Amino acid sequence: MTIDGMRFVITGSGAGIGAGTAKLAASRGASVMVSDTNDANGQAVVDEILAAGGTAIYQHCDVTDEAQVEALMAAADSAFGGIDVLHNNAGIHESMISGELGLESMSRDSFEKVLGVNLIGVWLCAKYALPYLRSSDQASIINAGSTSSLSGYPQCQAYGASKGAVMQLTKMLAVDLAADGIRVNCYCPGSIHTEMVDKFLEAAPDPRAMLNTMTQTHLIPRMGQPVDVAELVCFLASPESQFVNGAVWTIDGGSLAWRGTLDVLGMEAQA
Repeated sequence: MTIDGMRFVITGSGAGIGAGTAKLAASRGASVMVSDTNDANGQAVVDEILAAGGTAIYQHCDVTDEAQVEALMAAADSAFGGIDVLHNNAGIHESMISGELGLESMSRDSFEKVLGVNLIGVWLCAKYALPYLRSSDQASIINAGSTSSLSGYPQCQAYGASKGAVMQLTKMLAVDLAADGIRVNCYCPGSIHTEMVDKFLEAAPDPRAMLNTMTQTHLIPRMGQPVDVAELVCFLASPESQFVNGAVWTIDGGSLAWRGTLDVLGMEAQA
């Protein structure tokens, strides 16, 4: 895919899908702005990219802080001469804040914090990237949704609500930015092996049972890996996807293609 020379800003790219995308995009010739709130993790990703001969820099950014978001986009423009791709990847689950995940037990503060990162952060990043994206002839915004954008899951009230909103915001932005030549798309992963998923499993009453629940619906009988999603992000950023706009892409191992579990197919999920 021809992303050589393109300029990426990837939020929450110190780990997980964001880190996987940063490394893959850089390996294909893109210049990558890595951003995160964990400076050690973010710099480690940059160091790995540089050691492999790629181009990347790191900037601290809390996507709920408007001034930091504005500074992130300005830093990317200063370093790379513009922005072609905004990958709104930063996200949190309520289990990363508290073990209280039920309706009665979860605090309003936890609920609002998840929406702040997962939804308002996406909107803020799009807002402040817009002036730079308008100057690109291959501009796109790629938002991180989830299968919980499309379906219900236990113990995911704040996360699911935020990701459902991200899916719809993607469509609204695609409409509003079409005249600027900026494509806006969204991907919805199934269970991907990331630090956030590990935290979610740790918070479950029965982690093994929850892992089985998460993987038993995958027609590809394994947990997804960050690079699986990174491949899709690079495609959505590339000219090969130039006729794709306002789209919602599931990348879930077939999870939402049916209503069942692997045991009825005589299959067993791999941990």
